[in-house]
Amino acid sequence: MNLIIDIGNTRTKFSVFNHREEMISVPVDEFLPSHIEVLLKEHPSIDKVILSTVKDYSPELKKHLQQNFKTFIELDSETPLPLENCYQSKDTLGKDRLAAAVGAFHLYPNRNVLIIDAGTAITYDLVNEKGQYLGGNISPGLVMRFKALNHFTGRLPLVEKKDFGKLFGKTTEEAIRAGVQHGVVFEVDKAIDTFKEFYANLNVIITGGDVNFFDKKLKNSFFVHFNLTAIGLNRILEHNGET
Repeated sequence: MNLIIDIGNTRTKFSVFNHREEMISVPVDEFLPSHIEVLLKEHPSIDKVILSTVKDYSPELKKHLQQNFKTFIELDSETPLPLENCYQSKDTLGKDRLAAAVGAFHLYPNRNVLIIDAGTAITYDLVNEKGQYLGGNISPGLVMRFKALNHFTGRLPLVEKKDFGKLFGKTTEEAIRAGVQHGVVFEVDKAIDTFKEFYANLNVIITGGDVNFFDKKLKNSFFVHFNLTAIGLNRILEHNGET
C-alpha cells in the first residue's frame, strides 16, 4: 500500500492507496510524525510513501518517513515520471502542477488533456496525446483577486466569494463580486475555447479547492477530479517501483 502526502500552500492532504485504488483521503493542518503511527496501526501494509511539498517541512518528519517505510520519495525535478516533461525550467515547476499532469495522463491516456487547478492560483496545464507535458499558464485565484482589490486600493472593501447571478452590481460590494467572479468564469471559458482551437478532442479536467464554484457556470463541458494530484503522485510512486 502507498501513502501520499501533498503539502500545498493553504492545505495539506494525505491519502492511502492500495496499488491504484484510493482507500482514504484526509485533509489536515499539518502532517505530523504522530500521523504515521496511527496510519501504520490501521494500515500496517503501507510500505511506500511519496511526499510533494511547496514549502519547507520539519527534518523530524523526513526522518520518520525514511525510517518507517521501505520506499520514500520526495518529488523533485529529477524524479522519474511516467510522461515526458517538456517544461524548460523544470526546477521552478510547481510539484502540484506536475503531479496533476501525471494524474490526467493516467486517467486519459493517449488524449489531449487540459488541467485547470482552481486554488490559490488558477493554473492551466496541457498534456498532449503523446504523453508529453507541454506547460501552461498561471493566473490569480478567486480569493487572491478579492484580496488584491482590497490591498492595492484605498477604499475598496475585502469581499468574499458568494453566489451572484446578476450581470453587474448595484453596490460597490456587488460590483467587486460580479467583476471578480464573472471575470474568472469568462477567463476560464475563453482559455478552454482557445486551447480547443489548437488541440483536437481536448478533455478538460477541473480540480482544486474552488472546483465547485465552476459548477453550472461554464459553457464548456469538463470533468471534475477532486483528488487528481493524489492520483498523479500515486502513479509517480508506482512508476518508480516499476523502473
